Amino acid sequence: MRLTRVYVDRQLTPGGIVELPPATATHLAKVLRARSGDQLILFSGDGREYKGVVETVRGMRVTAAVGFGSEVGRESPLAVTLVQCVPRGDRMDFIVQKATELGVTRIVPVLSQRSVVRLDGAQAESKAVHWRAVALNACEQCGRNRLPSVDAPLPLLDYLGGSTSSSTAPRLVLEPEPDSRGGALEIDTAVEIAIGPEGGFDPEELDAFRIAGFKRLGLGPRIMRTETAAIAAVTWLQTRFGDMQATLAT
Repeated sequence: MRLTRVYVDRQLTPGGIVELPPATATHLAKVLRARSGDQLILFSGDGREYKGVVETVRGMRVTAAVGFGSEVGRESPLAVTLVQCVPRGDRMDFIVQKATELGVTRIVPVLSQRSVVRLDGAQAESKAVHWRAVALNACEQCGRNRLPSVDAPLPLLDYLGGSTSSSTAPRLVLEPEPDSRGGALEIDTAVEIAIGPEGGFDPEELDAFRIAGFKRLGLGPRIMRTETAAIAAVTWLQTRFGDMQATLAT
């Protein structure tokens, strides 16, 4: 039986007792009908997971006993930074969820000149809090024991102007027309991939990408929606340079 995984935002110590987060506790008590003695898996984002046992259920409050912990490596050897133009509706939730499941290390939401979505400072921070919760829930589901970082959304040109780095990791921007300079793509342990909005990037933004050291990457002859492009690009990167492998059960 697959055990419920629960994230706890505090250091976990074997032999200790922790009170589970309110939303998680409510789900366990009301939906899963948790009872004292039920087994769980607890993790705090440090790469380890711990055996847990429900200690008490009082209304919508649940405590758990922390058992033995062990390092469980489910992180990709490829550190992927996804620079994603925020789409309208709830499609960013989908992108954050699936990118987390696919092993992305960092998600940078950006607003481009052709983005439909517009956010002020308070809205941007509120969205970031929400998307971090989406990523957390995805980690509980997919088995990751480290949380990806999710930045607060900011204008794309601000990000490109302030993202100078000494890192030699390739920087890619997904475009229907790939880089005319061609050449083989070499990726070692890290990569940054940028995905455009519904209407594509503005020429000024493509120039800014070029100045910031990004190369254009094409993924086939079809034009994809922004949420499709994000998942397709990350899947391709993880398959070719990361840890996605097809295995058949014997």
